[in-house]
Amino acid sequence: MNQLTSGDFTEVEEPWSLFTAWLEEATSAEPNDPNAMALATVDADGLPNVRMVLLKGFDQNGFVFYTNTESNKGRELLGQKKAAIVLHWKSLRRQVRARGPVTIVSDAEADAYFQSRPRDSRIGAWASQQSRPLESRFALEKAVAVNTAKYAIGEVPRPPYWTGFRIAPVSIEFWQDKPFRLHDRVVFTREGDGWRKTRLYP
Repeated sequence: MNQLTSGDFTEVEEPWSLFTAWLEEATSAEPNDPNAMALATVDADGLPNVRMVLLKGFDQNGFVFYTNTESNKGRELLGQKKAAIVLHWKSLRRQVRARGPVTIVSDAEADAYFQSRPRDSRIGAWASQQSRPLESRFALEKAVAVNTAKYAIGEVPRPPYWTGFRIAPVSIEFWQDKPFRLHDRVVFTREGDGWRKTRLYP
């Protein structure tokens, strides 16, 4: 096992190679959705909301996920432009936390990802008025049927209210479970174009 996926991860000097290695190992070890993450946002009153979403991409610029901008989380992301995430891999006894400002991905990036989704998921994006009251399951199924007929031929276009968000982290923390709760914790804090690393007490 190499430094990036062993207890020696505290010696790594930048976060992205470590995150890549941990996510790759989680992809092999976690039985369900290794890219699942808790996404925390706040409303206009500062009251937090948290829910599970899927990480759909990451690079030196940040972590990317997609959603309906008219949902509660979409409105909070657009309103406050800040968010935090946690990825927890129980079988590996690890977690990663990050937080930072949020921006919308480019139309080209959103279009490309939307077209990579299964057709039924693209239909669902048109059918679901995410986070708004639903009178019955039948109403949702009817909306799916209507949009399935509407887009029976050709590509399903991306709805104007559906896009991606990128969190540009100002900090990324890596946590590894250790016996007697003497865990290993390292946080990388954005400093100019680089990162400052600090080891933390558990």
